[in-house]
Formats: sequence, structure tokens, C-alpha cells
Amino acid sequence: MKRRTRPAGTEPTSGPLRRSLPLLLQTLLVAALALPAGFAVAPAFLGPRTPASAEHTVPPWHQVPGALTPDGTVDGVETLSATAPLPVPAALAAQLNETLKTDGAGSFTGVVQDAATGEVLFDRSGDAARVPASNMKLLTAAAALSTLGPDHRFSTRAVAGTAPGSVVLTGGGDVLLGAGESVPGAVLGRAGLASLAQATVRALQDDGVSVPVTVLLDDSLFTGPALNPAWSLEDVAAGEVAPLFPLALNSARYDPAQTTGPRPQDAAMTAAEAFSAELAAAAATAGLTVAPGVARIPAGTADGAEPDTGAARVLAEVKSATVGQQVDLMLRTSDNYLTEVIGRLAAVAAGKPASNDGAVAVVLQQLEELGIPAGTLRAADVSGLALANQVSARQLADVVRAITSGADTRLRAALPGFPVAGLTGTLGDRYLDAASARGAGLVRAKTGTLNTVISLSGYVVDADGRLLVFSFIGNGLTPGAANKAALDRTASVLAACGCR
Repeated sequence: MKRRTRPAGTEPTSGPLRRSLPLLLQTLLVAALALPAGFAVAPAFLGPRTPASAEHTVPPWHQVPGALTPDGTVDGVETLSATAPLPVPAALAAQLNETLKTDGAGSFTGVVQDAATGEVLFDRSGDAARVPASNMKLLTAAAALSTLGPDHRFSTRAVAGTAPGSVVLTGGGDVLLGAGESVPGAVLGRAGLASLAQATVRALQDDGVSVPVTVLLDDSLFTGPALNPAWSLEDVAAGEVAPLFPLALNSARYDPAQTTGPRPQDAAMTAAEAFSAELAAAAATAGLTVAPGVARIPAGTADGAEPDTGAARVLAEVKSATVGQQVDLMLRTSDNYLTEVIGRLAAVAAGKPASNDGAVAVVLQQLEELGIPAGTLRAADVSGLALANQVSARQLADVVRAITSGADTRLRAALPGFPVAGLTGTLGDRYLDAASARGAGLVRAKTGTLNTVISLSGYVVDADGRLLVFSFIGNGLTPGAANKAALDRTASVLAACGCR
């Protein structure tokens, strides 16, 4: 069963407007990526002042911004006016009903809200439970940021085993490990197994180890089935997801540059074997040898635990990118594997089992704590790959509003991850035709695509300077029909609408 029409995170294809407006879109991208830093205070959206030469009919928040300042903000930005007029619901509905039409079978539901007040401006069966596809990741992002916090990092450790010379590679949740040396400025590959191996050899030298070194693997952090039974085996075979482990290279990809195709079915062992190879290379320069092969420690054992403390002695460790950075990558590329892992790690932080059930439970709990009723929500996973998920457009719009304007400012860390229309992530090759060009560079939204399902939930500033949040979900659609274009046109209406 085909789930995507293009690889997540690949470069957008060319289009008629890309050829005519490349410089404008690139400049808008600078603004789009810089503006989220200003979301710390509700309504928490920034827009640039109008240059003296600009047309007065173009709103200042839709102007091409000035240069970046040394601190990374946009030169000359100021907060939007809190007195900006709201769209009139009837006028808004008249425009949205013209664009929110299916191509073939199925139907769309949708909700548009004012971000500052929560007032519902458009509601088409907004409380109806629908299959959300990857819009489910918005719920997981909010849960992870509110439980783990945006600055949290995960450790991958090499600890001393009980046998002389034994080293236990212990997974702490980082599935974005790199095979080489650590790259501090990166998200994928910030923690490198080569750096971990080199530090481990130095620790072994300090301990006076002279016997051959043996490598063991402890990947016991997660519990329950590594594969969710709600997932299609065809999706697993295609590499949309894979068995989940608390450590992996490249988000369980063979090659960091390849984001499609089959994944390793034992990502933890793949990482452990890469570590063993790096350890052997580092050990050779120190006059040590590493025995071939890696053995997995059975779950429930504690090889290397100190008798007095019960904790293993750490020889070396490397730390991941922050949760905020990982959430951004997760949303921008719509990576199912990374999302499911982050869900399990959020469950651990909330004192729940590190399983699919625990991940689902923490997502539902965090929604309730954000004041978003979750009684009608049904979750079979936390990435949106399962067709058994049921979420309403209102619940998704409420989550976006919590991220942009809610009281818990930790959720603001998710904002840079929203794909930008026509520019980044899973929206990079959309909004390139005349019908949706008004939203290019302005609409920021999470996409969702399954065979008969599409969804789009995000935020945009309208032509009057009002920050709006929205969610549109299509179910029962004709596979391959032009329904993404309908959602893009609809979100573009919001960007251009004064609607009075």
C-alpha cells in the first residue's frame, strides 16, 4: 500500500513560479525560519516593518524582510497589532467552501480559529473523528516537549561490563547517531560512534586493560513489541517504519543521505556493529585488540552494574541533539521512526512503559493537560501511520494553537519544524502554481498523506495581520486525485484573506 507520493524531506521539484520567483521565495524563507523565535509571548507572531519604498497596499507582515541581524532575528521586525480585525466567519466560509472540495470521492472536514482568542471562524464537521495521517505527529510533538522539555538530550554510553575488558554499548534513546565523529552543530549525527569509541579506548587505557576487548549491546530501554501490529507489513517492507530500538544510526537508515527505501530490521545491532568497528580502529592505535562480533545482553540483566550502587560505570558517552531540534526534524521530514521513538521516550519521562501503549497514553494525557479534550480521540500509534487513528480537525487546530499561543511556552520549540509552503520539508514542492501562490512562503503546516487520506494543519497570518490556526482533513478520497491542491488553495485563501 503506497503511503507517500514523494520522499519526505527531498528537494522540491521545479514549477512555473519557482522559475519566476526564486529570489523572492528564498528571501521569504529567511523570514520564515527566523520568525519562530518571537513566539515566546502570545499571540507571539512577528512581522517585518514596511520598507519606505514598499507599496502601501501590501501588509507589512507580507513584506520581504530585511537582512538578518547578528543574533539571527529579522532586521526591523515588530509584533503584530493586537487590534487587527478578525475575518468575518460568513465571508471566510464563502471563500473556503469554494476551495475545500474533493476531487472525486470522500469529504473534507476543517476548522479555522483565531490563535489569540480561540474563536472558531470556520467549522465544517470539525468535531468528526477522522484518520489524521501524519498530522498525528503534532500531538506527539506537543507531548514530547511538555514531558521531556525542548533542551533535553539523550545519552548513548559505553559502560564497563563485569568481565575484564568487556564494554557494553547502552542505548538511551538517540536514533540519530552518526557513524563517524560527533558533529556538534548537527541534528542527525550530533553524537558520533567514532567519538564514543575513541573516548572508550582512552578510558580502557586509563584502567590498564590489556586483554582483548569484547563488545556487548544493551538495548533494553524499550518494552513491548518492536513492531506495532497496527502497521501494514507493506509499509514496514517499504521502509516507512521499522522495528523500534533505543539506538540507531541515521534514524534507522543505512545511509544518512537516503531517506527512502528499506530500513535495517535490527537498527540497534547495526549501530553496535558500527561501534565495534570504530572501537577496533581506535584500539589498534593504542595497542589493544577488539574481539569480533557483538552479543546482545538479555532484557532484565544488568551487566556491568556496580554491587554497591547497582549502576554501571560509564567509560564514555555522547549526547544527542536536543528534543526541540529532533521534534523540528521529525515534523519537517515526517519521519515515522523518529516520531515513534520520541513518543516512547516521552512515556519514560512521564513514568509510563517505554512501549507503544505508553507512548499513546502520554500523548492523550498531555492533550488533556493542555486543556484539549481527548475523550473522542483514538490512537493506535503516535506517528499517524496506522489507519486506526481517529482525531478531529478541532483537536488538531487546538494543538497548533497551543504550540503558537498557549501558556506552555516550551511548545514554541516545535515552530521551526512546520514545513513552509513552497520552500521546506514536505511542503517544498507545493504552492508553486497560480492557484496557491498566495500562500507560498507564508503558510506553515504539517502535512499528512495515506492512500485515501490527506491532511494539513498549521498556522498563517492573514492579510489583516491576524494569526490564524487551521486543520483540514480529507478521508475516503480517491487515490491519486488532486486533493492536495485543494488543501493548498484553501490555506492560501487564509493567507490572502481580509474576509470582511
